[in-house]
Amino acid sequence: MINVTQIVKGMDQLDRLPDAMRVAIFGTNGGIGQALMQRLSAHPKVKQVESFSRRHPDPSRRFDFRDEASIARLGEGLAQQEPLHLVIVATGLLHDHDQQISPEKSLKHLSHEGMSANFLINTIGPALIGKYTLPLLAKDSKSVFAAISARVGSISDNHLGGWHSYRAAKAALNMMIKGFALEMKHKNPEAVIIGLHPGTTDTGLSAPFQSSLKHPLFTPDEAAGHLLAVIDGVNPSHSGSVIAWDGQIIPA
Repeated sequence: MINVTQIVKGMDQLDRLPDAMRVAIFGTNGGIGQALMQRLSAHPKVKQVESFSRRHPDPSRRFDFRDEASIARLGEGLAQQEPLHLVIVATGLLHDHDQQISPEKSLKHLSHEGMSANFLINTIGPALIGKYTLPLLAKDSKSVFAAISARVGSISDNHLGGWHSYRAAKAALNMMIKGFALEMKHKNPEAVIIGLHPGTTDTGLSAPFQSSLKHPLFTPDEAAGHLLAVIDGVNPSHSGSVIAWDGQIIPA
């Protein structure tokens, strides 16, 4: 377990990250991504926050996971600036009413469309962001690449079944994180590559499933505070891990 100080009000400390930090957040239209952007933009240790999303008001900051070139273009722009100290991928898909996608309760509900969408948004997209941003992480200080994952991506912790596509896509993301961590260990030993489980947060992603909760429901700002505390607390020995909002390491 990581010893984290969970500051959910006011400024997060970020003591273990350098001054004049440069941050890139992908997925700032979502509740957690937006809350992270707001907290980091107001933080005295942060020099610059670059925000990107699928529906960003600035077309030059938009990306589409179906179009790798759109992610490469953003990476090229970031490469023209100073190195990054923190990259956060806050994208994710659990359900989509328009595409008639929802977590499967049984294998009979599996569909090509649902599985394809889950892997595109929850695995392929974050992996491509890693492809173009991991080489941009600072090498002279601690730097972190963090992707929002989920506890249900743990294979050993799956005792209920169901939610097949979402579970599998998050498990695949967790494997990508592990693989990236092993590669970066040789290229940038100070870099930390982790998955983050934010807990159930009051966003559009969890909205249809909140009525049956038996555990706390966090506001996006609370979730952002927890995640930043975890990010501050990690070091290279944690690289490749998936870590919950309370600092607990989630088993593979």
